[in-house]
Amino acid sequence: MSQIKATLPLLGFAAWSGTGKTTLLEAMLPKLVEQGIRVAVIKHAHHNFDIDKEGKDSYRLRKAGANQMLISSRYRRALVTETPDEEASLTQLITQLDQNQLDLILVEGFKQLDFPKIELHREEIGKPWLHPDDNNIIAVASNVPVDTDLPILDINNLELLTRFVAEFAHTQQVTSLSCSDIDPSGMLSVAQGREKILAQIVAPTTKTVVSLKAALGQIVAEDILSPVNVPQHTNSAMDGYAIRGDDIDRENYQVVAQVMAGHSYDLPLEQGQAVRIMTGAPVPLHADTVIMREQAQQNGDSVTFDGAMGAIRRGQNVRQAGEDLALGQAAVTAGTQITAPELGMIASLGLDTVSIKPQVRVAIFSTGDEVQHPGEDQKANCIYDSNRYTLHAMLTNAGCTVIDLGIIEDSEASLETTLTAASAQADLILSSGGVSVGDADYIKTVLDKLGQINFWRINMRPGRPLAFGQIQQTPFFGLPGNPVAVMVAFLQFVEPAIRKLQGIENWQAPFYMATAEEKLRSRPGRTEYMRGQYCFDANGRLSVKSTGQQGSGILRSMSEANCLIEILPEQPNIEVGEKVRVIPLLNRI
Repeated sequence: MSQIKATLPLLGFAAWSGTGKTTLLEAMLPKLVEQGIRVAVIKHAHHNFDIDKEGKDSYRLRKAGANQMLISSRYRRALVTETPDEEASLTQLITQLDQNQLDLILVEGFKQLDFPKIELHREEIGKPWLHPDDNNIIAVASNVPVDTDLPILDINNLELLTRFVAEFAHTQQVTSLSCSDIDPSGMLSVAQGREKILAQIVAPTTKTVVSLKAALGQIVAEDILSPVNVPQHTNSAMDGYAIRGDDIDRENYQVVAQVMAGHSYDLPLEQGQAVRIMTGAPVPLHADTVIMREQAQQNGDSVTFDGAMGAIRRGQNVRQAGEDLALGQAAVTAGTQITAPELGMIASLGLDTVSIKPQVRVAIFSTGDEVQHPGEDQKANCIYDSNRYTLHAMLTNAGCTVIDLGIIEDSEASLETTLTAASAQADLILSSGGVSVGDADYIKTVLDKLGQINFWRINMRPGRPLAFGQIQQTPFFGLPGNPVAVMVAFLQFVEPAIRKLQGIENWQAPFYMATAEEKLRSRPGRTEYMRGQYCFDANGRLSVKSTGQQGSGILRSMSEANCLIEILPEQPNIEVGEKVRVIPLLNRI
């Protein structure tokens, strides 16, 4: 069975028909939503069904021959796809979800597949237990006692069941529909490698205070609470005239004052009165409606609104105090990277300093007697060191402080000295080259001497060999030597670790679904990262094609790419017109 991956928690409900799966989900969903959990539900039906209404336009078009019918409105959209030849798999259904907008996928049905499930059991149904024969069941909800080591829940206790599901959503990150930790070829999947790495990364608790201008690109260490209402006063959203909302139908008004931004009219506004007001100026007491200047005619101290009569709405063109931010509300939350909008937001609160996470210090070096510094005359059988410069740029883009240790000669003493120094100076160590199973034994000897290192084979291309562990409590990555493999491995494994060190929890790289312009091929069961170019076609659809030759040493393929095309193990053959996942590279390499 191929492995099926979701990029967020996936939880099923396994039960015999009549147990009440749908009724339970219907009651639980509002409670999950109240907790801020964004949920998708996938339901398997054993019978023919139609969610469309006979006679509606979408129904008529589908019956006329549309193989796929997509209907959309302001509030929702629905895609109905005819599958006369073959039923869609759970894998295919998962890929149709926009997982960037979700926190949890709940599945009703598909109980024969391998993924985490809660068994629902009611004695009166008269059916056997499922958990003795399904190792993927993680809890049992029943109305009778059960002899099991699994967590036991009361199927009639909705609060308890909801709490269990919510905790699952918060603690699980990636779901693999395969029970084994390592696939049959003896290699780790990309998701498994990433999970193992992140489990060993501990974010530091230190923080530092910097000036606002020095905070750009840094990570907020603690929630920034608004010390004031923003805006501070209820104010006018445009230049015009402020009147009372209970006095709209009057023919004319007496203009009693002009209020500029930074000033105020401190008397209550009486019926029959108006003040000329500028954008941002506070509205007087009792005034709650502003008519724009272009709809007004002022003659002396009298103003009429002939251009707006009948169209004035109480409360129009007025911004309420605290409408943007209320006093005590979190303006910027911990773990947020500070960009221009955040800087403006913090400045608007009157704050000139911010508490940030210290920049992650990363030590980098290259290994190999065949590697030379750029600028030197090239020696026979040698190559220039491109990896260190690539890593330096990617680390800088990620907001790290880079400690460049240069090229280390191929000797046990040099490597030991370098690693010892790096572990004392840095929060994370990166090297390139020397991590394949057949590389020099002294490398493994030194790594084992100074810490605990695992040499993994990741079921991906490029970037199969990967070393990870601890050098005297400092995380260490040994990346492949091929230039493209270095970049791909960095994006898939190193950057998530850096984001966690920066205090960003559950960080995930953004991705989109694009239409393939050409056939894309991978080996079944392997994750393939092809360099690609995506763009919007003439119909406004996101489409993608490869950059050509995909060898792991061809740097040009990355230079020409604006994305990685991720071909998943369960979808090795992508035909023209099919959807495929793309990972944007903008600001990451």
